[in-house]
Amino acid sequence: MALATHLGPTLAVTTVATLLAVAAGVPAGRVVLVCAAVLAGQASIGWSNDWLDADRDRAVARADKPVVQGALRPERLRTAALAAIALAAVLSLLLGLVPGLLLLTLVASGWAYNAGLKRRTVSVLPYAVGFGALPAGVVAAVPGTPVAPWWLVTAGAALGSAAHLANVAPDLEDDLATGVRGLPHRLGARVSAAAGALLLGVASVLLVAGPAGPPTTAGWAGLALAVPAVVVAALAGTARFRRAAFPAVMLLTVLDVVLMLAGGAALT
Repeated sequence: MALATHLGPTLAVTTVATLLAVAAGVPAGRVVLVCAAVLAGQASIGWSNDWLDADRDRAVARADKPVVQGALRPERLRTAALAAIALAAVLSLLLGLVPGLLLLTLVASGWAYNAGLKRRTVSVLPYAVGFGALPAGVVAAVPGTPVAPWWLVTAGAALGSAAHLANVAPDLEDDLATGVRGLPHRLGARVSAAAGALLLGVASVLLVAGPAGPPTTAGWAGLALAVPAVVVAALAGTARFRRAAFPAVMLLTVLDVVLMLAGGAALT
């Protein structure tokens, strides 16, 4: 069940949300609530993906999927996904209407992607909207419901879009064989990789240059760390680097937030 949540991305997104909450000055009890709400939402997205894609995954023999391995039945994942989304809704709204709805925008975007938008030209839209809403929801969880700075929301949307392009890269052929033709499939591997690298670079620059005042030492360190990640993302159009691009985007996102926290950037 843990693997079926898409464990790596689930933990990365939950970690980023929790660190952002700390950086924004969310009180400790509400930080725990943010963490739990995001974790439940991400688990629901992962479980719904493996439930809805069970037949597709079997058709292309995705050995990394617990459903294909015979370890889980789709019906069990459906039950877990529905329970998790209900829990995510309750936990998110306990933070207040505005932060709750913003955090649930990420969950709704993930479900919309799984339910069919992955097959459309607008497949990047759920990632851009969802990951733009995530930092906005976390910042809104601060007492007084402040508005997140534009650069943080824009960087979140850019990182989410880059993650989509990198995440799809290893499965382009399998997706095409089962009728999935999202934006990366229509652009092709090399163009998608170039677009993902550009978005990753833009997000990194925003996180360094966006906060008030001159860039900090931590900010410059984050920009330096972005360079190899951007290079790997740009190479995602080649067979050798396809599987490395998505972990590189996730790792850079977590490191960016850690360094932003260390640099004391004002998020409210």
